[in-house]
Amino acid sequence: MPVTAAAAVVAAAALDRGFAEPPTRVHPVALFGRLVSPVDREWSRPTLVGGVAAVALPALAAGVTAGATWAATLVSPWLGAAVAALALFSTTSLRMLLDAAEAVVSATADESGLDAARHELRALAGRDPSSLSAADIRSAAVESAAENLADGLVAPLLAFSLLAPVSLPLAVGAAAWVKGVNTLDSMLGYRHKPVGRVPARLDDAVMWLPARVSAVLLAVVAGAPATVTRVGELARRPSSPNSGWPMATLAVLLETRLEKPGHYLLDGGPEAPDAATAARGVRLVSRAGLLAFAVAGVVAWF
Repeated sequence: MPVTAAAAVVAAAALDRGFAEPPTRVHPVALFGRLVSPVDREWSRPTLVGGVAAVALPALAAGVTAGATWAATLVSPWLGAAVAALALFSTTSLRMLLDAAEAVVSATADESGLDAARHELRALAGRDPSSLSAADIRSAAVESAAENLADGLVAPLLAFSLLAPVSLPLAVGAAAWVKGVNTLDSMLGYRHKPVGRVPARLDDAVMWLPARVSAVLLAVVAGAPATVTRVGELARRPSSPNSGWPMATLAVLLETRLEKPGHYLLDGGPEAPDAATAARGVRLVSRAGLLAFAVAGVVAWF
């Protein structure tokens, strides 16, 4: 029933706006992380273990979520929509991302706030902030906001919306599966962890389309959709085959320079972002996220 799927998207967006995240003690992603933790150790055959985990754990998350939604729909289509909304809320994140990025950017506006900005950045970006300048910190916040728009919002919403016209339980299961794959990669997908090799490659494949859709959304809300056709060279500079697309698009839209020292430079402009430019970047991510919810709701309806 398309109307219930669209209603689930609207309700999930409202829950995100009102509460940001479910409580940690009952957050499904936190519970999923507990399943992943035992995998995160040395193994004699790490690639095999990582492959089994990449297949089994996201499938388990998808099965539980889809099953709960299906059981609820047997009672009432609207109860199914409510369960779907809660599941979609738990697999997507926008407000928490924006709040974290805004806190970092605001703290860099004054030299006295740099220690606070470095502390806040630890929750947003996976890099050591201890020696970063204010400009570097702002760059990291903008980059992370763009990357996490794709990982934390567009990817599960896209999976949900594509299957919603077919089946609400399958759509919710797809969103949970994508979130499971992304969580596995975030916990295991590092070069120094051989067990994470397969989860990382799977995440690369899953995120190929959401990363590029996120770039399009950013360009559209900025009123410059053609920007995406001009960022290919910049987007290929990061080692990730996907994260460069939303980051490079945002760099060009802001006409600024985003850089992870020693790793990549996205020179969409000559200067690193000042506080006003970085804040504008966070606002663009906010608008792109809202557009993602809107598009998902429309696609689910039809």
